[in-house]
Amino acid sequence: MDVAHFLFGIFGNASALFLFLAPVITFKRIIQNRSTEKFSGIPYVMTLLNCLLSAWYGLPFVSPHNILVSTVNGTGSLIEIIYVLIFIVMAPKKQKAKILGLFTFVLSVFCAVVFVSLFALHGNSRKLFCGFAAAIFSIIMYGSPLSIMRLVIKTKSVEFMPFFLSLFVFLCGTSWFIFGLLGRDPFVAVPNGVGSALGAMQLILYFIYRDNKGGGGKKAPTEEEFMEMGDAKPQQGKQSNANGTQG
Repeated sequence: MDVAHFLFGIFGNASALFLFLAPVITFKRIIQNRSTEKFSGIPYVMTLLNCLLSAWYGLPFVSPHNILVSTVNGTGSLIEIIYVLIFIVMAPKKQKAKILGLFTFVLSVFCAVVFVSLFALHGNSRKLFCGFAAAIFSIIMYGSPLSIMRLVIKTKSVEFMPFFLSLFVFLCGTSWFIFGLLGRDPFVAVPNGVGSALGAMQLILYFIYRDNKGGGGKKAPTEEEFMEMGDAKPQQGKQSNANGTQG
């Protein structure tokens, strides 16, 4: 691993850590209100799966020279598990069952990948299998906020798509994209290139609609639009005054 490759890996670790910690504001709000409100737990569950698979892929016996991928994603896995458990505890019954089912699916997929790669595959075939699995779910993770982006366009409000989360999606995707290019690893470069592009799109939307964070006289979102963010129904006669975080 040359110096440039290592430095982009360090920067990728730092930006990813900020990305993992960005939802702390959201979960502080959720805990204080004892409700998940209109937030969706899907991005956090998909991020957990991506972290688990990427951490596994970066281990030396699976993919040499990618230990920096393992360190940050191992840390991210622990953080995302905490987020998901808080969400499950605080979510309404319908949403709780949905996220719990998805959480079970994520753990099942990860266990299956680990089992197959350990006992059925060796050498380059193990790297290819784990790399494809990590890349596919990385793209799904980066794509999970698409429904929120669609909602931003519909409502012309960025209340549930905060700036710093979008910024660190862009920085994280870009740094790991370059890391993958320098290491000639398509399983790192391709999904993070997609993440960089989607992060840029979120930033563009944010700057277009940045002055609208809580309705501001705009037409109120419909129940269908709120359901895209977590199946929770809007409360009549009440609007949130705090800026939310992606979900």
